[in-house]
Amino acid sequence: MIIEPRTRGFICLTAHPTGCEQNVINQIAYVKSKGAINGAKKVLVIGSSTGFGLASRISSAFGSDAATIGVFFDKPSAPEKTGSAGYYNTAAFEKHAHAAGLYAKSINGDAFLNEIKRQTMDMIKEDLGQVDLVIYSLASPVRTHPDTGERFKSVLKPIGGVFSNKTVDFHTGNVTEISINPAEGDDIANTVAVMGGEDWKMWMDALKAENLLSEGATTVAYSYIGPSLTEAVYRKGTIGAAKDDLEATAFTISDDLKSIGGKAYVSVNKALVTQASSAIPVIPLYISLLYKIMKEKGIHEGCIEQIQRLYSERLFGGDLSLDAKGRIRIDDWEMRDDVQAEVSKLWEIAATENLSEIGDLKGYSDDFYNLFGFKVEGVDYDKDVNEMVEIPSEH
Repeated sequence: MIIEPRTRGFICLTAHPTGCEQNVINQIAYVKSKGAINGAKKVLVIGSSTGFGLASRISSAFGSDAATIGVFFDKPSAPEKTGSAGYYNTAAFEKHAHAAGLYAKSINGDAFLNEIKRQTMDMIKEDLGQVDLVIYSLASPVRTHPDTGERFKSVLKPIGGVFSNKTVDFHTGNVTEISINPAEGDDIANTVAVMGGEDWKMWMDALKAENLLSEGATTVAYSYIGPSLTEAVYRKGTIGAAKDDLEATAFTISDDLKSIGGKAYVSVNKALVTQASSAIPVIPLYISLLYKIMKEKGIHEGCIEQIQRLYSERLFGGDLSLDAKGRIRIDDWEMRDDVQAEVSKLWEIAATENLSEIGDLKGYSDDFYNLFGFKVEGVDYDKDVNEMVEIPSEH
């Protein structure tokens, strides 16, 4: 079938298998071009099919020749219906990993559930024995608690007052004012339940209890801080409360791993176009301005560049450069004073009329479509493509 992008707001309802595969090929080529990373050899990535999770899996496999198990929750393809981008990404990753002689298996299911944890642990036990790196990169709007069955829904809201600022519709380029009402009731607790550290700790507790973590095993979860511009809706909002909980959990997990010489870290990553970030008001406008400045300065990075640098320079490069709160800061280039000063200056004048000149809305839009395998260089979108793709390890 001929597959075209069909969007609804910040969601794309279709995905292109060839485009997704080309994205994966490009990321593999980038990692290989940077040379070998002396990293972990047996890696579990929880949330492995898109964004930072996918980049982590690719960096492990093609940077360190690691055996990888990926856990993700994505929609498979069906006749006349495309699978989700994460499904196609995983199929492409496994195909190329296997061609390179690397072990790669995947589990498609809700990582919050005990059943999926059990399935993953059985696979580790059977195939790898133990893992030495666990990447936790889940981004989900809802979570069903595995023990109580209670369902939590996260929200994107400021805390304590109405937040008003500029935002952009990245499909049209229209810059408008937006107001978001503050969190109320259980909003904060629910968001922490979904996006905080509880599930990360549950995974690590389960792996340790079954002796599936090697001596000196490391685990890393991803977070974001961002500038004062987005602070009210992000870091000081409901999501920020969840990230605070996630970051605090790193210390608890580190204490738990002391007996095996292990460690838990949170890596604070750069603002990038992901399905999650596209949903947050204000962020698309901020990223459009940020991209323009960082590209002009020659310091722009996508997910794969970020994670390859995290691995090669920080995690396995001997220079963690932790901040005062014990976090790895791979957002260091984004948060440079000169970069943020220019973003603030442009933010003041940003309007529908000038955004295409002062910002990189095209870069933002292209990155959004790239997430779903569209607008990828070298792909013929007029060509008939088979939407039915299988993940090798599932068959």
